[in-house]
Amino acid sequence: MRDAYGVRSTAHGANLIQLTRLGSINAFFVREDDGLTLVDTMIPGSAKGVLAAARVVGAPIVRLVITHAHGDHAGSLDALVERLPAVEVAFPARDARFLRGDKTLDPDEPQDKPRGGYVTVDTRPTRELSPGDRLGSLEVLDARGHTPGQIAFLDTRDRTLIAADSWSTLGGLQPASLTHPRVLVPGIATWHRPTAQASAAALRDLRPARLAVGHGRVLEQPGPAMDAALARVEDLE
Repeated sequence: MRDAYGVRSTAHGANLIQLTRLGSINAFFVREDDGLTLVDTMIPGSAKGVLAAARVVGAPIVRLVITHAHGDHAGSLDALVERLPAVEVAFPARDARFLRGDKTLDPDEPQDKPRGGYVTVDTRPTRELSPGDRLGSLEVLDARGHTPGQIAFLDTRDRTLIAADSWSTLGGLQPASLTHPRVLVPGIATWHRPTAQASAAALRDLRPARLAVGHGRVLEQPGPAMDAALARVEDLE
């Protein structure tokens, strides 16, 4: 564990390194044979800390992927790409439009107003991702609900689930369809709660061995806790 430029890094297993700012905003390195995949970039001002963490790991950042278009996940994207001109950049195909500044909804989407701090970036992706695609060892998963196009990832080597904001562990484990009474993020920024609830349940059905989230700590063997959280939601309905 090391703290540089306000970014703390914590290893989980052989392939996952959690990067955290302000105690609650996460990004992740995933080790691959050719270097590191960076999942999300945290808030603006995080680039120096991310690059310092990569130097400590001793591997280059070769891929950079955004899970969704909120500023606490894409806020340092442009700054990192400026410093890593050869990096592969991947966006979720649906949220790529938000990142270009287009916040219109498709006719077949729930017409709830998108919530949270969406950002527009200058960077254009080298690749757009859809559920079922692969990015290195990561399988791309549908995680819609928090935003219209949020994606998550399953590391096929050890079944680590990088769930973005579909789940949170701040103040206890819960899906983004709920807003914790003391911890508003990410629930308060969720676009369509029924869709978010369905995505959270679908991710649980994958039986992850490890749960990594956009906000809060990483959980090992999270299945029973995820089941209990989903049951609490059902009790509230």
